[in-house]
Amino acid sequence: MKVFVSGCFDMLHSGHVAFFKEASQYGDLYVGIGSDDTIMELKARHTINSEQERLYMVKSIRYVTDAFVNRGNGILDFEEDIKELKPERCVVNEDGHSFAKEVLCKDLGIEYIVLARIPEAGLPTRSTTQIRGGVGSQLPYRLDLAGTWIDQPNISKLHPGWALTISLEPIIEYNERSGMSTSTRNAAKIIWPYQLPLEKPETLAEILFRYENRPGNKIVSGAQDAIGICVPGLTRHYYDGDYWPEKIEKVYDEDILVWLEEHIYLVTLWPRPAGTDLLSNTNISKETVRELSEAADVCWEGIMKKDINAFSKGFKDSFNAQTAMFPNMVDEKIKEVIEQYKDVALAWKLSGAGGGGYLILVSDQPIKNAMKIKIRRWNI
Repeated sequence: MKVFVSGCFDMLHSGHVAFFKEASQYGDLYVGIGSDDTIMELKARHTINSEQERLYMVKSIRYVTDAFVNRGNGILDFEEDIKELKPERCVVNEDGHSFAKEVLCKDLGIEYIVLARIPEAGLPTRSTTQIRGGVGSQLPYRLDLAGTWIDQPNISKLHPGWALTISLEPIIEYNERSGMSTSTRNAAKIIWPYQLPLEKPETLAEILFRYENRPGNKIVSGAQDAIGICVPGLTRHYYDGDYWPEKIEKVYDEDILVWLEEHIYLVTLWPRPAGTDLLSNTNISKETVRELSEAADVCWEGIMKKDINAFSKGFKDSFNAQTAMFPNMVDEKIKEVIEQYKDVALAWKLSGAGGGGYLILVSDQPIKNAMKIKIRRWNI
């Protein structure tokens, strides 16, 4: 029986070997390796080891029957290869799981298996993100919870309101064009190549915002991206007709941050398609912006009280207000994914506002095959 796995497998480590070992228990293991071009497309960085080096090392693992470089690109870069290989099973770990992969396997009659990331006994948990180092590897990501787009003056001038963000530790390398503020993070890499300096977070956020939005830019990135990256913990920022918020409020309370980590899950979708146009079909009005603002207030109060029902209501209402303003955010593919989680999640939204990326779920119970998050703490 053939078993197929796919991944980057850069900087080969014990976590990769443990994954190969467990996957090989399901049959003869064949490994598809993402090409250098695919990694650049998805992660906006060069690999540490070239595709030929990675292929050589993976083939040397005793649990691997054979390996090859995937011929395609994107998240489903292995689509043509898996059709040709015709495996009976496809195995992924929780970080590598995506709805698109699951659907492809279902269409091809391939059993789809998701494994937990469990290290070999006596060895530490390893990931390439954790050990890679290098430019930008320690910079945080940003996840917005509510109030998306309120940081644009053409939105907040209709009704002021708060944007809610959390700053995330880079425990995995999130995909480009995924709504995790990767473009602003890439700008931060130029200013601070390895990590954020030990300065006042709000000052760093303003430096980053001004650097990314230099004079002459046709599109101004919202301030919530820079704030979410630079300011640790949970933050809300108030906008009223300007690009920079009038107020910034921070929450470093450990009980609240742990509570959020226990109730937020991510599911990989796909990078935002090239040419996505959110502005060709909009419904921006005082009413829709007011609904966005009020939803953020409900979401914040729910978090402060650790009330999962209030939090999930504000979370879902914020997403509904977003999609009412920008209907092109959601298509039939995204609706299909959301439908899969309605029985286990209390609320959902997309990361960012561009469609695709990650589906963020709020739940009071563990969600199978979904990723957890780690919120960045303030340690000074």
